[in-house]
Amino acid sequence: MCIEKFALDNGISVGQIIMVGGIGGGEVVSGPRKSDEMPPEALLVPLDGAHEVVCAGTIAPDKNGKPVAHMHAALGRAGKTTTGCLKPGVDTWLVGEVFIYEILGTTAIRSLDKKSGFELLDV
Repeated sequence: MCIEKFALDNGISVGQIIMVGGIGGGEVVSGPRKSDEMPPEALLVPLDGAHEVVCAGTIAPDKNGKPVAHMHAALGRAGKTTTGCLKPGVDTWLVGEVFIYEILGTTAIRSLDKKSGFELLDV
């Protein structure tokens, strides 16, 4: 993901991410397939064509110190909205304006939650 590479290249460890622009394709996670099942199976929703996007997220290091982004977005096309977690493979369409607000003086890290299988933010 280019946001994670940017953070790594610029020494950003922890921050808040805001994005506006367009998404050209890919898939988003739109919830677990079954709410009571752990670890959850992702319910993937394909994005067919360019979508407008507004997105918020966080960036924090994994156990190896590599910045990992976690971003949720509302994506619109032709009067319909899809919401979900952006995953690698989602492409920007024409314009993707990203702001990273670096947060200094924190020990935030992504730690593996054994029950869900997710790397969750631990502050």
